[in-house]
Amino acid sequence: MPIQNESPYIAHVFVCTNDRGGARKSCADGNSQLVKAKLKEAVEAKGWKGNVRVSTSGCLGVCGEGPNVMIYPQKLWFSGVTPDDVDAILSTIERLMSED
Repeated sequence: MPIQNESPYIAHVFVCTNDRGGARKSCADGNSQLVKAKLKEAVEAKGWKGNVRVSTSGCLGVCGEGPNVMIYPQKLWFSGVTPDDVDAILSTIERLMSED
């Protein structure tokens, strides 16, 4: 039987990096790897590591609206994300951190 635990993170950020190799639109087509890299770098620079986790996600089922970024456990979803949107996502995370 698995052991159930509570997440140690205030916010867990999932960035879809699914790449369909051009067969159909995918989040990777919108430079989602760079979005993830910029988020990880900023989380580290702000000293949020341990409270905020940025992870790669596979397909979330809505690549047509991607790149997609989700924040859990708050159930926040950002679609059509570009590297220029990272600051707005960070502002959302900062608000979440202040509410905790």
